[in-house]
Parts: sequence; structure tokens; C-alpha cells
Amino acid sequence: MSLNKIPLAGVIGSPIAHSKSPQLHKHWLKTYEMQGFYIPMDIPSADLREVLLTLPKMGFVGVNITIPHKEAVLEIADLITDRATLIGAANTLIFRKDGKIHADNTDGYGFLENLKTGAPQWVPQAGPAVVLGAGGAARAVVASLLDAGVPEILISNRTRVRADKLAADFGQRLKVVDWVQAGNVLEEAVLTVNTTSLGMIGKPELRVPLDGLRKGTVVTDLVYAPLQTNFLREAAAQGCVTVDGLGMLLHQAVPAFERWFGQRPVVDSATRAAALR
Repeated sequence: MSLNKIPLAGVIGSPIAHSKSPQLHKHWLKTYEMQGFYIPMDIPSADLREVLLTLPKMGFVGVNITIPHKEAVLEIADLITDRATLIGAANTLIFRKDGKIHADNTDGYGFLENLKTGAPQWVPQAGPAVVLGAGGAARAVVASLLDAGVPEILISNRTRVRADKLAADFGQRLKVVDWVQAGNVLEEAVLTVNTTSLGMIGKPELRVPLDGLRKGTVVTDLVYAPLQTNFLREAAAQGCVTVDGLGMLLHQAVPAFERWFGQRPVVDSATRAAALR
């Protein structure tokens, strides 16, 4: 009598010890009384291809991919979703039964779900969004905002050439603003997003002047360590609606968990507590 294999999943990055994903997936597996394990794996770039081709043979059903491998996995995957192609990065891999590796990007989904939960009064069509940063996270955010119907996105990055590239890739609804001018366009924004690592523990602070933010503007930070960044604290003091970055991490994990383990998990207060433990 053969028993079914216990499904394995995990997260691959370098470094990876800081990741909150293992405690999040462990919480869901326990909550839904499911068999399975989720394992953090610190894999250098040189070994990435070999590891990804080996994992399915070991019983892995899929993995999350984080820095610095999110772009590189697109070269290894057999099938890539349209949104992962558009963003130019994948954060979720599914190892299919036919042996193919399927790459997706759920960061934009996680970002939007977090916004809907944290600021249900935000209407995408109501006006422009200001996006600070032009890296991989910004690309996922921009793709999801355009999809949601935001009429205009004002994008600003410390290195202007990266913002120009992003605007060229995503089209006419994007307008590039010089980094030194970023504070001056905040009063136009219905939504302001920090996608940079500025303000994270161990990183410099975000120095964009926020006095232009209007009361009631929705302000969100992708940084979640610390949970309340100075950017969010200052925005809240000016009467803005603030949404922290932890929810994006929780919501982006939902579609992955469902694909791997066959159960759609719910993000609730117990999920947040598990991730913060």
C-alpha cells in the first residue's frame, strides 16, 4: 500500500534567514490540518538552475523565489504567465506533474488585495498614483495599478534612467518625475506608494518631503520591517490613510499556497500574528 508523498514547498533566496514566509505557510498548514512542509533555502545564483531541476524529484510541488533570483528564474522556467513576463520577474514557481516549471508573479495581486483590505475607500479611477522607486517591486505595483484602472501614475526614482525605462515599458499612463521634485507632485496623488527599501531597518530614511500630502490620501509602504515606517508615521500625522507592507506579503502568498496544497487560505488577524511572531 503506497501512501501519497507529503508535499514540500519553500522559499529560495540569498540571504533567506530573515524571511517570514516559512512561519506564514506553517501557520496555514497547521490551521487547515494539512500535511506538508515549507522550507527556507539559501541558494547562490550559480546553483539555482541545478537546484530547481532537482527539487521536483524530491517531492517539491513549488517554491517562492525572492532576491536576488526573481529575474533569473524566467530563464529557467518552461512556462511564464503574462504578468510575470510584463513585470520581468517571478516570485512563485509551480512544479507541474508533467515535469514543467510554471512561473508566475503574485506580488501585484498581493499589493492590490492589501490596499483593498487596508483602505477599502480607495477608488483606483479617482485620480493619479505616485510611485516612489523603479525596481522589481515597482514594476509589479505599476502593472497592478494600471490593471485596476488608475488613470495616471507619476513615477520617481533616485536614478532617473530606471524610471524612464519603466515608463517606456508600461506606456502612456506613466509620467516620470525627477527625484528632487517627487515631493512637489504628492498633492496630486490619491494614492502614494513607497516601493524602495528606504526606511527599512538598516537602510537610510526616505527623504522625500511629505508636506504636500493631502488629508485622506491613501499612503502605503512596501517595507514591513519596521511595520510602522517613518514615512507611514508622518503620513498618518497629516491625516492620510496608511496601509503597512505586511499585508502584501500575506496576500501574495495566498494563490501560491492554493496551487501547491489545494486549499485557499484566508488572511486574518491570526495570519498577521503568525507572520510577526
